Amino acid sequence: MLFPTEDDGSVPNVGTRVLLFTGKGGVGKTTCAAATALRAAQQGKKTLILSSDPAHSLADALDRDLGPEAQEVQDRLFAQEVDLYYSMKKYWGNMRDLMLTVFRWQGVDQIAAEEMAALPGMNEGSVLLWLEQAVREEDYDLIVVDSAPTGETLTLLTLPQVTQWWLAKAFPFQKFAFKSVGVGVRKTTGIPLDKGYEELEVIFEKLERIRDVLATQDTTSIRLVMNPEKMVIEEARRAYTYLQLYGYSVDSVIVNRVLPDEQVPDNSFFEGYVTSQRRYLEEIDGSFSPLPILQVPHLGMEVFGNERLDQIADAMYEDSDPTAVLYDEDTFRVRDEDDAYIIEIRLPFVENEDVTVRHNGDQLVVQVTNQRRNYILPNFLSYYTVTEHTLSDGWLHVHFESEDAQS
Repeated sequence: MLFPTEDDGSVPNVGTRVLLFTGKGGVGKTTCAAATALRAAQQGKKTLILSSDPAHSLADALDRDLGPEAQEVQDRLFAQEVDLYYSMKKYWGNMRDLMLTVFRWQGVDQIAAEEMAALPGMNEGSVLLWLEQAVREEDYDLIVVDSAPTGETLTLLTLPQVTQWWLAKAFPFQKFAFKSVGVGVRKTTGIPLDKGYEELEVIFEKLERIRDVLATQDTTSIRLVMNPEKMVIEEARRAYTYLQLYGYSVDSVIVNRVLPDEQVPDNSFFEGYVTSQRRYLEEIDGSFSPLPILQVPHLGMEVFGNERLDQIADAMYEDSDPTAVLYDEDTFRVRDEDDAYIIEIRLPFVENEDVTVRHNGDQLVVQVTNQRRNYILPNFLSYYTVTEHTLSDGWLHVHFESEDAQS
C-alpha cells in the first residue's frame, strides 16, 4: 500500500493477530466475537477477548464474571471488559488530575467533577491503549475486540488519525508552550498543566503505534456482523464504505440469526419473515461479494456458555482456523499512465455526488458524506494537479496530471 498515511515509519513487527467485530447494536457481535475467541483457544492459541461495548454483555455471553483487567476464564482464554473510570486512572492519571483540579478550582463539586473529567473520546482512546499494551507485550496469539455499535467503532478507528494530525501539526507548538509555562502554572495554581501534557504526549505516541497495527492487513481484520434485515444491511453498507475509506481490512461478513427455511412450516407465523429474509440474504450476497459471507442460524434460544458458543463457532468456521485472513484485498492503489498518476481508493456503496476530493499541498482530502480522511502524498505529487475524480465498480479514481502535461 503506497503512502496512505502521514508518517513513513515502518509498521511494527507484530506476531499477534487482531480480529475486530463490529455491526449495528443488537445484531450479535458479542456472541460471534466470543465464539471466535473460544474456538481459537480450543485450537491452542492463547487468546484475549477485549470488550469495548459499554453494555458489558461479554460476561453474559461467556457466563463468567469479568473485570477491568484481563483474567483467564478457561484454558488459554482470557477476557476483559474495558471500564472507562478504571482506564482513566491507569492511562490518563495526570490528565484526570488536571481536569479535576481545574473543575475544583472553578467551584465544581467532587462528584460532578469526576463525571466531567471523562472527556469525549476517552472511552475509545482507552480501548486502543489496552489493545496497544496487549500487542506490544506480545503475550497473546490472538486478540479479539468485541466493539461497541458501528458509530462508536468508527470513532474508535478514526481516533488514531485525529491524534496523528495533532502530533504532526498542532502538538509540537502547544507542547513547547505548555512545557515553558506549565511548571509555573502548577506552582501558582496547583493545576498540573505540564504533567498532563507530558502524559498526553505518551498517549498520542501509543495511538500512533496502534494505528499502524490496525491498518496492517496481515495483522488486523474486521468482521462485519449483521442480521438479514433492511436497516441493519444499510448500516453495514455505510460501515463498510467508511472502513474502506480509512484503509481498514474487512475480511468477512457474518449474517447472524438466520431462520432455517426447512424448519418453518407453510402458513406459520414466521412465513412472511422467512420470505423477506430470503430476499435480504440475496441482497447481502450481491452487495458484499466477493467477501466471504458466513451464515449463523438462529438457535431458537439465548446464546451463552461454551456449549452454545461452540454451535455458533461451528456454523461460522466449521473445522477451519478462525484466525486466518479470510479475504485480502488492497483498498488503496496507485497507477502511472504516461505523464499522469491515478490513485484508486476502494469506496463501495457511494455515488459520485457523495464524494468530495480536494488536493491541498502534500495532502489528498477525501470526504464521503460526514467522514473525511487525509492521505499524505509523496512530495513530487505536490506539483501535480487533480484533474478529475470518478467512481466505477466501487473504486474512486483520482487523476493527477503534471502542469507540463496540461499545457
